[in-house]
Amino acid sequence: MSALQWHTPSTPLRGSVLRASALGLVVVIGMAWAARPWLQLGALYPGKAAAVFATTMVIGFLFVGEHHPYLRFGPANHVTTIRAMLVALIASLIGEPAIGGVAAAAAALATVATVLDGVDGWLARRSRMVSAFGARFDMETDAVLVMVMSILVWQHGKAGPWVLLGGMMRYAFVTAGWWLPWMARPLRPTRRARTITICHMVGVIVALAPIIQAPLSAIAVAATLVALSWSFALDVRRLWKMELATLGLRAKEL
Repeated sequence: MSALQWHTPSTPLRGSVLRASALGLVVVIGMAWAARPWLQLGALYPGKAAAVFATTMVIGFLFVGEHHPYLRFGPANHVTTIRAMLVALIASLIGEPAIGGVAAAAAALATVATVLDGVDGWLARRSRMVSAFGARFDMETDAVLVMVMSILVWQHGKAGPWVLLGGMMRYAFVTAGWWLPWMARPLRPTRRARTITICHMVGVIVALAPIIQAPLSAIAVAATLVALSWSFALDVRRLWKMELATLGLRAKEL
């Protein structure tokens, strides 16, 4: 997918995004503050969670206007905002003590975020507020969730550094598009890609769960990582076929 362009949102939409962001920030700080003594987290944990969530919403605010042609943020994007709140809380567990309680909390929050993953798309269709921004917001939230969960799986000793490949694939795919224009073509979403992405999310959640020990944790995430690699390979193949078809048409025109 091509990069979204910066566009200043209309005033009603801007207000809607700011309200959602402000409320989300208060909830994130409150949840992080409450969890800190319970999970034996560092004093900086609430600040880290607030910074991650605020950064996410600032980026969203800058890009929402042109690609979300409605006056309200919409129920689907509010659900994705909740998912972004959960991801911020999980991401901020990186660098915290690698103990069972932290792993259990991350796995639980990731489970809720994954369950909500199907709700935002349904709400967008139900409310007739489907937009390119909403699809991208959802996709990038998924990507960050997979990345931070992969880091936590490694941090907690449930798998080797190879587990990070699952989180890096999305970003490698986007980076490749900067160098190879045919890799940056819009690609129609498929049920196959969606299903495998969710399966990989489940894989890293299972791997991080305290009741799953090595080597079972590594096996769980490795199996879904293989499937994810195959899915990305198929998408690259689809894009290359599109490029060959375009080159063929240009050759005929000449």
